[in-house]
Amino acid sequence: MDQAASLIAEADRAASARDFTRASDLLEQATAQAPSDLGLWMRLAAMRRASGQAAKALEAVHNALAISPRDFTALLMRASLLERLGDPGAGLAWGQALAQKPSAPIPAQLQSIVEEGEQRYAAWTEQRDAALKAAMAAAERSADEDQRKKMARFRSNVVRRTRHYHSEPTDYHYPGLTEREFHPRSRFPWLERLESATAAIRSELRNVMAAERAELVPYVQMQDHAPMDQWRPLNQNLDWTAIHLIQHGRVVEANAQHCPTTIELLSQMPQPDVPGASPNAMFSLLAPRTTIPPHVGISNTRLVCHLPLVVPEGCWFRVGAEKREWREGEAFVFDDTIEHEAANPTDDLRVVLIFDVWHPDLQDCEREAVAALISSSADAAQGL
Repeated sequence: MDQAASLIAEADRAASARDFTRASDLLEQATAQAPSDLGLWMRLAAMRRASGQAAKALEAVHNALAISPRDFTALLMRASLLERLGDPGAGLAWGQALAQKPSAPIPAQLQSIVEEGEQRYAAWTEQRDAALKAAMAAAERSADEDQRKKMARFRSNVVRRTRHYHSEPTDYHYPGLTEREFHPRSRFPWLERLESATAAIRSELRNVMAAERAELVPYVQMQDHAPMDQWRPLNQNLDWTAIHLIQHGRVVEANAQHCPTTIELLSQMPQPDVPGASPNAMFSLLAPRTTIPPHVGISNTRLVCHLPLVVPEGCWFRVGAEKREWREGEAFVFDDTIEHEAANPTDDLRVVLIFDVWHPDLQDCEREAVAALISSSADAAQGL
């Protein structure tokens, strides 16, 4: 038996006899023989903690973390020791540990520590958020509604209740455009006009759904060999369907003929005009107990508008870090190139009018350039 192993065996005997100080001394000698042994440093930390040497136990944990900086158990012990020492960094340390929580089930011996960490981190987050809010109060009082919302999100990101998301289009990224999950209503003065027509649009939805020759198709239609696993459960699936009014710039007469008011309203919207690609507008039907997985759209040069028409209570929609419930007649505009998902957890159908609009940051010459590029692209037929 080598010297380190001999020291460890003797330390185990001392620990069994509850002589934690001697066990610590022996393990400290063993670390000199095997300084890169993560488990050995953690055993030393445990013995030092058991003997009441919290500060020295923390030193051992730091040596363990120098070997493996993201080790979940070591990070948990570090946070626990900082808590015991009354260190003001304990709250942050709990958060750093929980960030490394494995997806696999937590060992039973760690579960109580994890639960303690979650409680302490939540309390620390509340305190920090309150302190930051107080510090920002004067600036917030002079801000408008949209500015206050951004300030609140800034604070939320800092305390890590949320994180920042970016526009990540699958195909077309135009530089310099404002990235917002849900864009402020003030940029789209036509929203009120759209919302005032909710009843008429809903009536036309019912007409087209009842029409014999209306075309209702799966929302997701891709070839089986396409490299898009996220869509496979919904590919060619009638749980998520669409009644297209305008598709890739072409009016779908079989459906549009039943929706003259809706088509007239859409003609007044700043929809992209890209030959072979857009505008696009549809009624989106999400079946009961159906979830749309997280995904991103094709181009950040357009935004997407939702007008909820038939919404059972509890249906929700998330863009980036912001989650909200659809409410009938309350439209909003969002960036679909930021990760988003949706769900209908109810027993009833959910229907939303969806259409695209130009990103308002684009000037006329930029819109012309975007349309020229996308319409000449080999992928234009797949839509903007």
